[in-house]
Amino acid sequence: MQTSNKTSVWLFLISFAGVFYGVGASFVESFVNYPTWRLIGANEFRAYHQALGPLIIGYMVIPMLITTILTILLLWFRPAPIPRWAIGLAVVLQLIIWVSTFAIQLPIQMQLSGDGLSLTLINRLIFTNWWFRKVPQIINALLFLWLMSLLLRVNSQRSAEAYQIVGRERRERISQLT
Repeated sequence: MQTSNKTSVWLFLISFAGVFYGVGASFVESFVNYPTWRLIGANEFRAYHQALGPLIIGYMVIPMLITTILTILLLWFRPAPIPRWAIGLAVVLQLIIWVSTFAIQLPIQMQLSGDGLSLTLINRLIFTNWWFRKVPQIINALLFLWLMSLLLRVNSQRSAEAYQIVGRERRERISQLT
């Protein structure tokens, strides 16, 4: 269903913010945290990894899960300028990330947490993370950026039209007075 009410616009805006929050948080995790794990000593790695897990869940996983739920809601409550197929694509991209997380990355993370430092596992985590989470996430962020441009374009056109109507009404009133 296409809607143009304020609720659908706010739902999209919050989803948009969530997508970009998730990209930023996961990029720090992927491009800063994962590569530096190789520098942690084998004796300290398990304790570090186990302490990091709950923080990642709280600051990255839960917000990204909420974003996915909100994106799914956009299938029914989306602003009128946004095509349904694009929201469907966003949902598919986000589901690819979740399937990869549960099927590939989480088992690697659990093994690292239990067994400790393994450069082979870290390298596999970095490789699979790039192809199965970062690539879909980047595509999803670009998709949301394009969707925001559609929404802004329509709203700026409406604003311009309203400005023209108000200007025309003022000119008519002035001409009636003179």
